[in-house]
Amino acid sequence: MAGEFETSVAYGLKLSKRIYYGKQSAAAAPAAPTPPEMVRQMSRRSSTGGGSDQQISYLPTAVTVYAMVSEPEAVDNPDVPSYQPYVHGRCDPPALIPLHMYGAELEVDCCLDHARVGFAGRWRVHCVKTGRTCDCRVAVPMGEKGTILSVEVGVTGRLYHSRLMTADDADELSKASKAVGGDGRYLKGNVYTFRIPQIAGGSMISVKVSWSQKLVYGGGQFSLDVPFSFPSFVNPIGTRICRREKIMLNVNSGIDKEISFKSSSHGLTELRREVGKIGFSYEAQVNTWSISNFSFSYSVCSADLFGGVLLQSPFLRDFEERQMFCLHLFPGTNQPRKAFRKEVVFVVDISGSVKGDPLENTKNAILSSLYKLNQEDSFNIIAFNREMYLFSPLMEPATPETIVKANQWLNDKLLAEGGTNILPPLQQAMKLLAETSNSIPLIFLVTDGTVEDERDICNFVKASLASAATETSISPRICTFGIGSYCNHYFLQMLAQVSKGHFDCAFDADSVDSQLQRLFTTASSVLMANISMDCLEHLDSLELLPSSIPDLTTGAPLLVSGRYDGTFPESVKVTGTWADMTNFTMDLKVKRTKDLPLDRVLARRQIDLLTATTWLSQSKELQEKVAKMSIQKGIPSEYTSMILIYTDKGEKPPETHLVMEVFSKLNSLKSLQLGTESAEKQNIYLGSSLGIGFGNLVATARNTPPGTEEGKQPDAAAKLVNAASSCCAVVADRLCCMCFIRACSHTSNQCSILASQICAALACFECISFCYEICACE
Repeated sequence: MAGEFETSVAYGLKLSKRIYYGKQSAAAAPAAPTPPEMVRQMSRRSSTGGGSDQQISYLPTAVTVYAMVSEPEAVDNPDVPSYQPYVHGRCDPPALIPLHMYGAELEVDCCLDHARVGFAGRWRVHCVKTGRTCDCRVAVPMGEKGTILSVEVGVTGRLYHSRLMTADDADELSKASKAVGGDGRYLKGNVYTFRIPQIAGGSMISVKVSWSQKLVYGGGQFSLDVPFSFPSFVNPIGTRICRREKIMLNVNSGIDKEISFKSSSHGLTELRREVGKIGFSYEAQVNTWSISNFSFSYSVCSADLFGGVLLQSPFLRDFEERQMFCLHLFPGTNQPRKAFRKEVVFVVDISGSVKGDPLENTKNAILSSLYKLNQEDSFNIIAFNREMYLFSPLMEPATPETIVKANQWLNDKLLAEGGTNILPPLQQAMKLLAETSNSIPLIFLVTDGTVEDERDICNFVKASLASAATETSISPRICTFGIGSYCNHYFLQMLAQVSKGHFDCAFDADSVDSQLQRLFTTASSVLMANISMDCLEHLDSLELLPSSIPDLTTGAPLLVSGRYDGTFPESVKVTGTWADMTNFTMDLKVKRTKDLPLDRVLARRQIDLLTATTWLSQSKELQEKVAKMSIQKGIPSEYTSMILIYTDKGEKPPETHLVMEVFSKLNSLKSLQLGTESAEKQNIYLGSSLGIGFGNLVATARNTPPGTEEGKQPDAAAKLVNAASSCCAVVADRLCCMCFIRACSHTSNQCSILASQICAALACFECISFCYEICACE
């Protein structure tokens, strides 16, 4: 899917060369360097001399709007029409021409380890003739663990607001209002795209989007990286166009400690400062839009371990009437205590689907992780498909000599083939770690597939850990890592949750190495284990998320949240175990807060945890609870869908879902029905693809590589039709259309006819005979 998107953008940029801006267009065009993300990138194969598969990445690096062009002859300047030769053929899929941008505003609100990002921009359909229309695709790249939250789109006379609904309500509303499809989907897990229909050439489009992403913690400080890097081709042509960038940044740490601001990519001006809070702004008139992401970092000044408990009452109309709480524990920057000794088992999926880069990058990550172990640590490796392969029958010391042997074994034995069977290797790993003492036992499960017995695996792990648990023992922590979207991420999250482990994922092969190494670094840097909260047994009710409190590591603060009924104590006693097996006790002060959006900060993690629990229990009641929470908090889930509701500009936007609940379902749907068949005045159904899903058994059984989209391959005639639209894109470069006709895989008389039409349209008569030679047409 991502590859098709990039190809469509490449075609769109070639098509845009048909646009004539006037005699002074070359002088008026802003000279902007291409952002780093858009430069030519080299894969591992080409960098090592094994091939020449260099390519330019056209995935968006900031919010971008594209004109979807199916008919190349519609491409022209709506202000300055020019003669364009007629081109036979259509672009299928449509070419994507990046629109010129006329405004960029960014607002970021940070709290604890959560950031809410809002972006507002304006674009012009500069590439479609007056009187013609096209659909436009909006692409929203997001940062670390990003999730789309809301969308607002304004076009001449039209305004769309996003709304989350249950899947049943969304389907019924779509039918009642004859909603058009918006094709909402994710590319590589962190770029959300959707389509707005029928926008006239020359129109202005305003887009406001918001998403959440995670602050990265390391070295005692938080950092955030927001996609804000615009390629040069979105800069409008002209010297008199005013371009203003604006950024607002607010940090509310939720902690009564001074914030120390460290760095920023843009020239921020401090507006206000209080204990635990800070605010900045940036505004500038620029010649070209920003070519770097907006990044910043700050620390909460404390060398020692510290924490607290935040309380907050439910807001008005909250379906959950119980009080909220959040316990936070920070490792600090000074950890003089002895580190836990580690016993590590890597359980690696080598089924046929991980062949190539996913498996090679996994091997590299494992080897790099082994070199991070100390010589008193021990390790083992288990590879599995339908069979199981052990590096050693026993745990091996992490000496340089043993790691060299492990590297050789990885290269010799880890060959991708066969199916997927997770339970036997997981049982073997737990058996290897059954006799550990005075150490942290860690299992790293890496897979890209889904298996039928996942609930049985979770129940087996829960039962095994419960039977072996003692007050002083440290049970194996299962850290799970998913590759792509065909694996069941909620199974992997539940497996990590019940064992006090960690979960992470990578949606593309290129990020497997870095993401897996980061998971290892976080999970293996345990400061304190077996953490528990006392003094809460007298509460009338208590919901704890996650249900098992994870270990405190140097790589991330510990956050535990939930709901309760009763009287919360004025302090909470937290106990745990240090690496030398001595006990730790700390009283955390309880504070009631009103100015902190606690429900919004915690909603994403709570929905994910509850969805994993819902998947395991198959509880309809819990599923309804997750759907209600999703709609109320405005956080997408697996059980809700998003619809863009149409209103005429100047009208009051539809009421929120909470207000609509006082009406009957029928009246709610009827009030939103538009009563018109005009595609311009219809709601837009973005679909239920806002979640990551529960895996794909069929794709796993077929050993489909992660990220691969199956589809019907076009025949030779269809390739030539598409080639026509591609050829017209490069007329300005005077490239022969036959470069594209080389794509023919087999021949027919239709090839001959189409080739003649293409060449005639492009006045490329000298290449007709060459066309016949290349295609070998009959």
